[in-house]
Amino acid sequence: MGRYETVVDPRARNASQSLEVELVGEDQRVLDVGCASGYLADALIARGCVVSGFEMDREAAEIARPKLERLVVGDLETLPLAEAFAGSRFDRIVFGDVLEHLTDPAAVLRSAVDVLEDDGEIVISVPNVTHGSLRLALLAGRWRYTETGLLDSTHIRFFTYDGLVGLLGSVGLVVREAWGTCKDPLRAEVEVPEDELPEGAVEWVRDQPHAYFYQFVVRASRGEAGSEPPEVRPAISIDEIRPDDRHSSDARERQAARSRQARRAARVGPLERELADARRDRDRVLASNSWRVGRAVTAPVRLLRRLTRSGRPRSEHG
Repeated sequence: MGRYETVVDPRARNASQSLEVELVGEDQRVLDVGCASGYLADALIARGCVVSGFEMDREAAEIARPKLERLVVGDLETLPLAEAFAGSRFDRIVFGDVLEHLTDPAAVLRSAVDVLEDDGEIVISVPNVTHGSLRLALLAGRWRYTETGLLDSTHIRFFTYDGLVGLLGSVGLVVREAWGTCKDPLRAEVEVPEDELPEGAVEWVRDQPHAYFYQFVVRASRGEAGSEPPEVRPAISIDEIRPDDRHSSDARERQAARSRQARRAARVGPLERELADARRDRDRVLASNSWRVGRAVTAPVRLLRRLTRSGRPRSEHG
């Protein structure tokens, strides 16, 4: 069974599956690629759609089978969709978090276009490799795979929005609508060592384009690329997921403290190095033959001076 099994709630817009259902629409003939146990099919069927599925996991596919008009179990890398569904045509084809698992997503998309109606559309969701959590983790030198999420250990392709648009354009598809599910850079599953980052780094990353978008969900159809792709719209207001003022002020105070420590270290460092150099020079002189010979030669003179001082008569008032 898949690690991402879920129940789709169309009212929860900040989820890729909910956006996929919304973009598919009602009363469509749909091919759900990577249909798993049919959790997306459930939501689509509830909207009057007739759904077929393609799935690699045989156990999950058998759970989905009763819900589907047609089911093919196979590997997308070796069984083209045009062959698996020869003679069929679909109004909508859905790739929900599938392309990032493929070695050649362009080839799979070309095959999908062959079974797409002339006025049909493809709906795709992919993780966003430019999410703020990944930017901050990389700034600290970290890239650690996890069981699920942005760095799912089974991901072999990583997408920016421009990269996704370019991939679709290479197979004759144009993005018509684009959404992003939203998650704060410090609230994702990616480990971000906030205390190790430079002052202001977190807020700077939060202000960058697409840094809050956890996944891109797009609707595409046949066409020639030419105009700029549509802007990605947030599924919910970014203000709803921004950290509260206390969290932000605490983070800023920690960063300010680190900055003060760094400035003190920068001021003290050169002085400590000069003192250490002076000590080393002194030790080298004291250990040298010249110093020992010189001490031996001047020893009688130093002794005579001490004796002379000690033999002087005291003054009347001494």
